[in-house]
Amino acid sequence: MPSVLPDGEPMPEDGALPAHALDGAGERPLGFYLHVPYCATRCGYCDFNTYTASELRGAGGVLASRENYAGQITEEVRLARKTLGDDPRPVQTVFVGGGTPTLLPAADLVRMLAAIRDEFGLADDAEITTEANPDSVDPAYLAELRAGGYNRVSFGMQSARQHVLKILDRSHTPGRPEACVAEAHAAGFDHVNLDLIYGTPGETDDDWRASLDAAIGAGPDHISAYALIVEEGTQLARRIRRGEIPMTDDDVHADRYLIVEDVLTQAGFDWYEVSNWATSEAGRCHHNELYWRGADWWGAGPGAHSHVGGVRWWNVKHPGAYAAALGEGRSPGAGREILTDEDRRVERVLLELRLREGVELGLLKTAGREAAGRALGDGLLDAGAYEAGRAVLTLRGRLLADAVVRDLVD
Repeated sequence: MPSVLPDGEPMPEDGALPAHALDGAGERPLGFYLHVPYCATRCGYCDFNTYTASELRGAGGVLASRENYAGQITEEVRLARKTLGDDPRPVQTVFVGGGTPTLLPAADLVRMLAAIRDEFGLADDAEITTEANPDSVDPAYLAELRAGGYNRVSFGMQSARQHVLKILDRSHTPGRPEACVAEAHAAGFDHVNLDLIYGTPGETDDDWRASLDAAIGAGPDHISAYALIVEEGTQLARRIRRGEIPMTDDDVHADRYLIVEDVLTQAGFDWYEVSNWATSEAGRCHHNELYWRGADWWGAGPGAHSHVGGVRWWNVKHPGAYAAALGEGRSPGAGREILTDEDRRVERVLLELRLREGVELGLLKTAGREAAGRALGDGLLDAGAYEAGRAVLTLRGRLLADAVVRDLVD
């Protein structure tokens, strides 16, 4: 089952935020994340808050159906308008994720975007992204999205090898993601991402290189590459525990990361976050940058998380409970936490260190500065950036990013 929600204080029924949350809001970007929790099938490695049709039977009835979901998201967008009051900021980024957003009709995704445009307005250069499974779109669907205001699409490719896709329980066939990129370009999308996963049991170095070559050859301007994480409670974890397939190996992950960095760099991609590469600054995922830099975003949908002015909250997880709350005029928020200055400092170090620009050394406490000095000596931080007052990971540092971050925030 999907991971549990964090602990926190109760969310007010009207969703009201503390007055300080909007102090200085006009100086911070505002984005929206719209969560679509529906999937045709559950991938064996997935730990996200998603539901298949069979998992929703008898647990919410018509309230949890796809048919009225766009209306529910619209209601939460209206709640956001009431909560944020006279906030004049146009929305800079919208990201529709899941789940499989493209299981909904394209008209529903356009309607959800229109609600944000109507209530808040969109910046002239707003980035509007949806995730898509390669087997859930066609040229007409993509053309309708583009005409409705979407300008970026992210396809879940994962691998170009059938045996790897089978281990991951992916339903699309090799070659389909590459065709989707061509269809997206033909529909007028300038910005297209392909998601890849490395370290799947049974994957070889040659398999991984073939996946990278296929992704690059398709012509996206952004590629994300993530190490496979085996989450407890997933079908993949159960298969590994039963000995059906081997556990993934950290050394293999490191080797695959070195391969992706080498291959993508030679192909004209530059890393800008540990797991993300783009061919230009325009090709970066600006919505994710909004998260990494601690800006404001409203997450709409079951289990979605939000952050405004140092207040973080999260919605109830189940689509039925989410629909019921909105239907009763209540906030779907399940809980919240008010971040202290120290919480926000730690989060800046945690997130910004993963970026190409790194983090200011001035944000580190004494122990963190000492740890940064040791990391510099170990070749984990860039010497030139360090002299300029920033902690920036080297390639070796990226391989050990989690450990470096832990040392710097201790």
